[in-house]
Amino acid sequence: MSSQESGTRTIRPLPSPLDGTMTVPGDKSISHRAILFSAMAEGTSRLLGVLDSSDVRASIEAVQKLGATVTLEKQTDGSLAGGVEGWGAAGPKQPDGPIYCANSGTTARLLMGVLAPWDIEVRIEGDEHLSKRPMRRITAPLMMMGVNFEPAGAETLPITEHGTKNLRAITYDSPMASAQLKTAVLLAGVRANGVTELNEPSVSRNHTELMLPEYGVETTAGERTARVKGPACMHSAEIRVPGDPSSAAFIVCAALLKPGSAIQIENVSLNTARTGFLFTLERMGADVATRRTGSAGKEPFGVISACYTPGLHGCEIPGDKIASLVDEVPVLSLVAAHAHGITVFRNVEELRAKESDRLEAIVRGLALLGVDAWTEGDDLFIEGQPNLQVPEGLVFDSRSDHRLAMTWALVGLTGKVPVDVTDFGSVDVSYPDFLHDIVKLCH
Repeated sequence: MSSQESGTRTIRPLPSPLDGTMTVPGDKSISHRAILFSAMAEGTSRLLGVLDSSDVRASIEAVQKLGATVTLEKQTDGSLAGGVEGWGAAGPKQPDGPIYCANSGTTARLLMGVLAPWDIEVRIEGDEHLSKRPMRRITAPLMMMGVNFEPAGAETLPITEHGTKNLRAITYDSPMASAQLKTAVLLAGVRANGVTELNEPSVSRNHTELMLPEYGVETTAGERTARVKGPACMHSAEIRVPGDPSSAAFIVCAALLKPGSAIQIENVSLNTARTGFLFTLERMGADVATRRTGSAGKEPFGVISACYTPGLHGCEIPGDKIASLVDEVPVLSLVAAHAHGITVFRNVEELRAKESDRLEAIVRGLALLGVDAWTEGDDLFIEGQPNLQVPEGLVFDSRSDHRLAMTWALVGLTGKVPVDVTDFGSVDVSYPDFLHDIVKLCH
């Protein structure tokens, strides 16, 4: 349903409703952690279902440069599986050059926590997009633990990190709910003397707290508090990565917007810290449901079903729920554009610090559709149009942001006229086969 010319992808309407059962690629957040935690551990960990994307590849290449041995191979379903032999108590080796994290904020930020307890010097770099994203939120608590960064007080990459074996355990009250910040501090705390505790203003993703015990780390997980007791020696583990709910969200929303559609997505993570988008869709009147079928370690997984739903209506999403759906706000905004009434996302300032300024991009993109969207402080308002008619000839700027590229693609896929999306290749960050998978659901 697409053609490509001069870096812009033309997305054409799907020829029929979405119908059938599918799976989505492995969860990106869990895949990153499985790679990094296994590299920190003693022995060889066995990983299944790892997402093969440019972001996860950045983490793989980073740990290889630091001395881990990675023997993951491509599987018939497109995932990666195999072993990661970690450096364990010996620690990471001094790399022979900078660690390049490409566009992966997760790699860069978590890596700072991984490196914190070791007496090595590592320069961390990223591409032009990652180099604009805030890093002070990570370096500030790590400096409290004894880590040095150059340049001192740097807000963005590149940053050179000087770790220390005399790392101090801290109690840190985070100014924001951020799973990346929380994980960086906890990973540093694994080898600090004493209990490292992080408190958050609202709930963020808890994959780290669920996974660290698999590697032998004594971990306490509360609703807004997480702590580890160090120093701990991590041992190898076997990790199965479930499907990514953030990727599933795009298929779900496509089904809601394409008349006659009815789909099921199997083996997808149902971690409640990640499924806030489903509760939001339910409040909008969407025909969606979940069914738990098992667990991978402490991570629940199951089936998400979704059917075309006319008559959607707007709702308000409070700020304390945003962390559980922050990556899905772009595609939820597109659904809100088709709903009756006004939808309000409270306290979404974090969208300004993603791969792009997603808040501004949403407002501009919806304006192309003739939909009124605006911000008031840190809140996003969208006044939906239930009978939205997409004009011909629209060109959406993805801003090299995978979530925006897939969101604007849904305009063409579920509508009646083609649209163009710039730099659609950015979907390789999280869901390289997005178009292929969605077209397969059309019979």
